Amino acid sequence: MGRHVDDRSFKPIDRQLYRNKMQRGLDALARMLADGEFSFPHQQMGLEMELCLVDEHMQPSMNNTVVLEKISELIFTTELGQQNIELNVEPRVLAGDSALRLEEGVRAALQRADGGAHDAGAKIAMIGSLPTLRSLHFDPSTLTSNPRYSVLNDQIIMARGEEMLLDMEGVPLADAGPERLRSYADSIAPESACTSVQLHLQVAPEDFAAHWNAAQCLAGVQVAIGANSPFLLGKALWHETRVPLFLQATDTRPTELRNQGVRPRVWFGERWITSIFDLFEENVRYFPALLPEPEEEDPVAALDNGRAPKLNELRLHNGTIWRWNRPVYDLVEGVPHLRIENRVLPAGPSVVDIVANAMFFYGAQRALTEQDRPLWTQMSFAAAEENFYAGARHGFDSHLYWPGSGWVTPDELVLRRLLPMAHEGLRACGVSDEARTRYLGVVEQRCQARQNGATWQRDVVAHLEADGADRQTALSSMLRRYIELADGGHPVHSWPTR
Repeated sequence: MGRHVDDRSFKPIDRQLYRNKMQRGLDALARMLADGEFSFPHQQMGLEMELCLVDEHMQPSMNNTVVLEKISELIFTTELGQQNIELNVEPRVLAGDSALRLEEGVRAALQRADGGAHDAGAKIAMIGSLPTLRSLHFDPSTLTSNPRYSVLNDQIIMARGEEMLLDMEGVPLADAGPERLRSYADSIAPESACTSVQLHLQVAPEDFAAHWNAAQCLAGVQVAIGANSPFLLGKALWHETRVPLFLQATDTRPTELRNQGVRPRVWFGERWITSIFDLFEENVRYFPALLPEPEEEDPVAALDNGRAPKLNELRLHNGTIWRWNRPVYDLVEGVPHLRIENRVLPAGPSVVDIVANAMFFYGAQRALTEQDRPLWTQMSFAAAEENFYAGARHGFDSHLYWPGSGWVTPDELVLRRLLPMAHEGLRACGVSDEARTRYLGVVEQRCQARQNGATWQRDVVAHLEADGADRQTALSSMLRRYIELADGGHPVHSWPTR
């Protein structure tokens, strides 16, 4: 979705031509996979993080273009909402002390960016969903002025044919009953409340299926221990409200199509795979193109001429299907490679928490791929999906199914089984002992304390309300403390709630 898209309407013939080009792209991809035409000199990781902008009152600051002018660094770019920017970290090898340098680099970049934001009257917040957003911030006018966002908005709204419905019931806060959100929006602007960290991992084609299946197994655990999005539009909802919000904010299906079982574009998937081809083939088979702009290149002809095809149609289409673990085909200086983009985690709370989440994921994923009997042969795909939604809804209070353990809380699962595996996996990846110990130690202490970003936010708001604050005042005060503690650099498990 990072590519330029013209601001225009599409005709029926455009969709037919685009479908034909995607089919040619699938043919070319199948040939490349069969012939082994992919680069894999060493395993690389990458990171993208979406960020929020707030003003001095902790309200959304709708001035990302001004902030980006002040920052003036190519690693920072726009995102969907005017209160969002995105940080793109340069890819690097996973081995050695790379994680330590990643932490230093992200922290330094954010400090520089915060200085630019300050000059524009704003402050950067790393958080899964900005708790001070209100319905007025979901107006179409709040979308960043960029043709790709406006065209995407128009196509999704046109496909749906009616307003977006945000409808979710929360997890009770303190001793109160569950809160319910029911709100309508006439644009995809609510998606801008879903600020995430995306972890990239380059993998060899023959290893892709095992890594993707392992990532799907881990998704429920990841979101449970890393949840950081408990509030939306003044309501206490899921521990990771970003999950149902993203689904509903980009849903092209009216009620009738949902009732028929039509697949959503924010999708966990429905089966274990045997090749990356399975995922791209599903994209073409199940989902109509939202941005059907075919390009001149014939991917099969490019292969015949000894060139790696760009597969622009497949890639752009893939960018409008928001799998929680997305396949990526990309080229660097004309050389193709494959990546898994893990989209499960929210932004924040602190830089060290973000890197710790990444190292836990990479380590546990690697260990799962090397088991004699793969985990995904011992559990149903439906169980992995149920784990994901349970972890998003209840966080540390969820119960997840895990072969050999039965139903278990995420903290117990991590402490007893997954942390030792993550240590083993990071060793196999060549990660230094210092980096491995530092970041997996953060995950261990978080699970022992049972405090992540979501539990901290919920506890602080509950305390403030018990002391007499109304909800909006409590959310603003909590957010101010959250940003101060995040800027301090300490992991969230150590943050005081009073």
